[in-house]
Amino acid sequence: MIKKITIISDFWLPQINGVVRALSSLRDALIKAGYEVQVIHPFLFKNISWPTYPEIKITIPNAKKFKALIEEFNPDAIHIASEFPVGLMGRAYCRKHNYRFTSSFHTRYPEYFKDYLYIPLDWTYRYLRWFHQAAEHTMVSTTGLQAELASKHFSKLVIWRRGADIAHFHPDKPKTLENLARPIYLYVGRIAIEKNLEDFLRLDLTGSKVMVGDGPKLTEYQQIYLDTHFLGVKEGEELAKIYASADVFVFPSRTDTLGLVNLEALASGVPVAAYPGRGPMDIIGNAPVGCFNSDLAIACQQALKLDRKACREFALNYSWEASAHEFLNNLILAKI
Repeated sequence: MIKKITIISDFWLPQINGVVRALSSLRDALIKAGYEVQVIHPFLFKNISWPTYPEIKITIPNAKKFKALIEEFNPDAIHIASEFPVGLMGRAYCRKHNYRFTSSFHTRYPEYFKDYLYIPLDWTYRYLRWFHQAAEHTMVSTTGLQAELASKHFSKLVIWRRGADIAHFHPDKPKTLENLARPIYLYVGRIAIEKNLEDFLRLDLTGSKVMVGDGPKLTEYQQIYLDTHFLGVKEGEELAKIYASADVFVFPSRTDTLGLVNLEALASGVPVAAYPGRGPMDIIGNAPVGCFNSDLAIACQQALKLDRKACREFALNYSWEASAHEFLNNLILAKI
């Protein structure tokens, strides 16, 4: 019987990104359901900052400390949520001690590494296949991603759908941004080149463009796109109010595996405008809560016509409680 769960991740609070938000929300839902949860993360070890992304930490491996953390907690199940130094320590420990574990695929690193580090796609996919093949299950967020990875010879893929805090993100939150011209087109997330944000920033839209978040391109974009309102990092109640105040949520990324922020927007009653492709399309499908078009401006205009009530009703299927239940069903006992 599983009661104690160890989650191993190279990304954790106070970092702010989709992986951290998913894992921290999962942890909270598991604890609420009565499980004990240990998170082994970079800030438990010595680490250095990634040169161009100082908020991303590269952990200096310490197998002795890792072993002590695991053995003191003595988990019933182990889940490895990333494929880098902390995740590698977890994989090595499990293999050495004959512990079974599950893993999850969150990020399209092969595409990012190809575009920004010029590393061939095959090299990174070969590494990721090697990493995940040792897991009993590899959890993915959508059936579309499952099929795509299966075509690249990943195996033992199972679905773990993500969620949104549907109580916190709600259409009835007090409105803010009242001084801005309508309609309001909102983006929430990292201000980074891999998010393809300039496709949104260059659009000639009537109304106001609002961006919430931080990242390595923030200062540059603030200097170039003077018609956009950059609000910086917002969290908690303030973020929920901003979501509820928007008219359309714009998601210009072409590479995200999911885009957790899309669910938060829908929970707030805000329709989504995005490009056709994996991620938001896998979540929304044909539901009348998002518009997908190769012309992002057209998607934005079409999304304005969608019913906000339908967006909220759709999001009610994606609570973190339901997500945690699915995660638990995918876990396996670490010790046979």
